[in-house]
Amino acid sequence: MQIYLVGGAVRDKLLGLPVKDRDYVVVGATPEEIEAKGFKAVGRDFPVYLHPDTGEEYALARTERKSGRGYKGFKVEFSKDITLEDDLIRRDLTINALAQSEDGSIIDPFGGQDDIKRKKLRHISPAFAEDPLRVLRVARFAARFHYLGFEVAPDTLALMTELINQGEMEYLTPERVWTETHKALSTPSPQLYFEVLRECGALKVIFPELDCLWGIPNPEKWHPEIDTGVHTMMVLEQAAKKSEQPMVRFAAVLHDLGKGVTPSEQWPQHRGHEESGVPLIKSLCRRIKAPKDYENLAIQVSRFHLHSHKMFELKAKTVYKVLKSIGAYRQGTILEQFIIACEADFNGRLGLEQDPYPQAQLLRQSYEASKNIDAKPLMDKGLEGAKLGQAIERERISRIKETLESIKAAN
Repeated sequence: MQIYLVGGAVRDKLLGLPVKDRDYVVVGATPEEIEAKGFKAVGRDFPVYLHPDTGEEYALARTERKSGRGYKGFKVEFSKDITLEDDLIRRDLTINALAQSEDGSIIDPFGGQDDIKRKKLRHISPAFAEDPLRVLRVARFAARFHYLGFEVAPDTLALMTELINQGEMEYLTPERVWTETHKALSTPSPQLYFEVLRECGALKVIFPELDCLWGIPNPEKWHPEIDTGVHTMMVLEQAAKKSEQPMVRFAAVLHDLGKGVTPSEQWPQHRGHEESGVPLIKSLCRRIKAPKDYENLAIQVSRFHLHSHKMFELKAKTVYKVLKSIGAYRQGTILEQFIIACEADFNGRLGLEQDPYPQAQLLRQSYEASKNIDAKPLMDKGLEGAKLGQAIERERISRIKETLESIKAAN
C-alpha cells in the first residue's frame, strides 16, 4: 500500500499558497485492507475513506471510462493493479495532476510543474473533452489564479469549445452549475470566470441572459465603455474589490439583465431596464437553483440601483420607499450589500473607477435616522393595526426629510 498527497494541495504548495484541503490517493490496496486500518467509507460512486485520526479524505486509485453523456456518464474502475499515473491521468489540468510521496518527492507525469512556471491552465489529454463540468472548473481556476498571471492554454480552450459544440453542457445539472459559479464568485477575479465561459461559448448555453449583453450599447455620456457586457464585467471586478461576499458579486453580475431585452430601435437608451430585468433574474436563479437570498438581493439591486445613484435628487418619501422595498428595516445587513453593489455599478465605468460615491453615506444616514421608531407614544394615543403602521411610516419619512435637509444645508 502506497499513499500519495495529490491534486490541489500539491499545486498550492508549489505556488506558495496556503493549503486548505488535503486529499490522498491510495495505490495497491483493496477496500477491505484500508477498512482494516480503521478508515471509514464515505464515497457513494467510488471508494473514498476518512482517516480515523485526521478526518482527511483518502481515495483508492481509480480509472474512469466514458460510458454516456454528461459529467455522470463514466464507468469507474478500481483495483490493486491501478497505478498512480493511471489515477492522475483522469484529472482535468496538469497542475492538478501532481502527487507527493510520503518522503516528499514530487511525482509529475504530465508536466504540471512546467505549466506552473509558464502560468498555463492546460488539459492532460483529449479525454478532457468528455466531461462538461471541466469547462466550468477551468473557468473557475482562471478566475482563481488570474492574479498570479495564469491563462487558459489555447489548445485547452479549443477543446472546451469543441465540448460545447457537441452539446455536452446541456447535461450539467443545475446544482453543479451553481456550485461552480458560487466557488468562482469567491475567487479574487470572478469576472474571468464569465469571460472564459463566453470565450469558449459556454456562457450562451448556461447564462444566455448574460451572454446577450455583449454588443448592446449604453449612452456614451454615462458609459464611456459603451458595451453593456464590458460594463457588467467591470462592475463585477469592482464588486470583488469592495466585498468578499459572493452574494454581492452575484447581484453585480445580474444588475443590468434588463438591457438585454431593450428593443434595438431604442438603443442606446434603456428606459425601464431596472424592472424588466426582474423576471430574467428570477428565471436564471430558479434555473440554476441559486439560494433565495441571492435572488432577492439581485432583484433589489436591479430595481433600485438608479434610485441609489440619484439619492441627492430624491424626495424623503422615495428614499423611504427604497429602504422599505429592499428590506432594510427587516434585515439591516441587506442595506450594506445593496449599497456595495450599487457603488460597484457606479465605479464600473471606464475612467470612473476611482470616483467617490457620496450617495452611499446618504443612504446609510437616512436609514440610521429612521430605523428605530418608538411605537409606545403612538400606541398611547390609541393607534393600532394599520393606523399604527401608517404613523410609524410618517415618522420615518419625517426623519429622513430632516436628514436630507441637514445634509443639503451642510453642502
